[in-house]
Amino acid sequence: METTPIWLVDAAWISFAFFCGFLARLLRLPPLLGFLAAGFLLNALGIRQAGEALQELADLGVTLLLFTIGLKLDVKSLLRKEIWLGTSLHMLISTVVLGGLVFLLTFTPLLGRVPVATAILIGFALSFSSTVFAIKILEERGELNALHGATAMGILVMQDIIAVVFLTVSAGKIPSVWALALPLLYLLRPLFFKLLEYSHHGELLALCGLFLTMVAGAASFEFVGLKPDLGALVMGIMIGSHPKAKELGYTLLGLKNLFLVAFFLSIGLSGLPDVKILLVSLLLGLFIVFKGGLFYSMLSRFNFRSRTALFTAVPLANYSEFGLIVVAVGVKSGWLDSSWLVLIAMALTISFIIGAPLNSSVYDIYARFRDLFKRCEKPVLHPADQPVELDADLLIFGMGRVGTGAYDCARNTYGQKVIGLDNNRETVEEHQQAGRDVIFGDVTDLDFWERIDPDQVRLISLCMPRHEANVTAVEQLQEAGYTGFIAATARFNDQVEELKEMGVHSVYNIFANVGPAYADYVRKDILEHPVFSAELKEDELVNSSS
Repeated sequence: METTPIWLVDAAWISFAFFCGFLARLLRLPPLLGFLAAGFLLNALGIRQAGEALQELADLGVTLLLFTIGLKLDVKSLLRKEIWLGTSLHMLISTVVLGGLVFLLTFTPLLGRVPVATAILIGFALSFSSTVFAIKILEERGELNALHGATAMGILVMQDIIAVVFLTVSAGKIPSVWALALPLLYLLRPLFFKLLEYSHHGELLALCGLFLTMVAGAASFEFVGLKPDLGALVMGIMIGSHPKAKELGYTLLGLKNLFLVAFFLSIGLSGLPDVKILLVSLLLGLFIVFKGGLFYSMLSRFNFRSRTALFTAVPLANYSEFGLIVVAVGVKSGWLDSSWLVLIAMALTISFIIGAPLNSSVYDIYARFRDLFKRCEKPVLHPADQPVELDADLLIFGMGRVGTGAYDCARNTYGQKVIGLDNNRETVEEHQQAGRDVIFGDVTDLDFWERIDPDQVRLISLCMPRHEANVTAVEQLQEAGYTGFIAATARFNDQVEELKEMGVHSVYNIFANVGPAYADYVRKDILEHPVFSAELKEDELVNSSS
């Protein structure tokens, strides 16, 4: 039998992925829904030769994702009760409830009879949350460092640890004795730091990141019988404190996003459902509301504000790609029929289809039902979720490089009435140590404006690096009834136009204004230089008189 030329297979999956993702974007849906649809279309058309290659790229994308999570992860957060206890309780309850649902369905014509142990295994597979989906959603909104983003990341990492335990037990073997030598990797940390420093920038830094992820991290853990993704996560944590860690994360961003396209395509290529599987998958897909509601209820009981609990719960409500791994292990071990793999793949896909628009509209949902959500709040709030009190005329949100420069300039001009805010606690602490008046706050939080008087703030400057975060901030400011002056930064002309159409008074295009800003900077240094300043001032006088 003749096989389709590999170049034609590659052309097919790239074209399907692009045009389906492009169509999803035109419909104002997340592109990942288009990528999922492309995978199922390729499967339906019989173009399955790309499956193995795409799976390799997908695995690489997930490994890179965990490495970049490690670069930003605060390990101390895992010791918080709401992380380790909340994750354990949620997975236990979800396993029992979803496993019980599957067992009950076996008494219907939709599923054949299965033992209780098999139903519990399926429930366990469905209890995990999708790391790829949740991080992608939080990253696109610029919320990874916000309290709810950090909490979600902590829960996902705890689930990964539970996954490692499951894989080890299910394999029926313990890790190699060489696993005891893994702590020695920490002794190599100075070497890894030197590699980062001498890699400088560009493609060499990207290759250095791939080496640290795939070789020093993933391969070393796989060699001793542990989950390679865990190795990538640990390696990211080890080098996350290096000054070049943030640049490395940005350098790997494009590669990671491209490889994750393969992940979503590979789900569609895993199999096509029949009518019964489709109906069961739809029913299981609706149960993400239960998963999300359980997360919300638990986080509320840990004294989080209703907004924090909701914004953490919704991205975690989806089923996980790890469910496919659990079922694959069950099929390989003879515990499950192979049709379960297709069923879980469809349930995962449907959870993405429901979850994507749900996450996109979570701000509107909270604004509309805020009074109802706030009834669930405890009288005493979590220490990390306390109200903010401030007295300022000018607020600068996003204390990165641009925000810091804006803060220093405004402080010299307006004095003590300037306050910086950031949703990253480490960034806040660094600025406070440097003597800046910076506090933890989130302009996208509608409740934030309930704790202060918006009318006392004359000017708000939005300097957050993510355009989506600035757009959301403007929407929340308008929802809160803010009538003062709003300034914002953007990187591209279409972003400038979008912000202006939303009512932002002043939008600064960072890229377009680099040249003039550089010229002003150089001119200032020349005027301060004793050799050149007199000559330049004389030329300016001549030009002005003529």
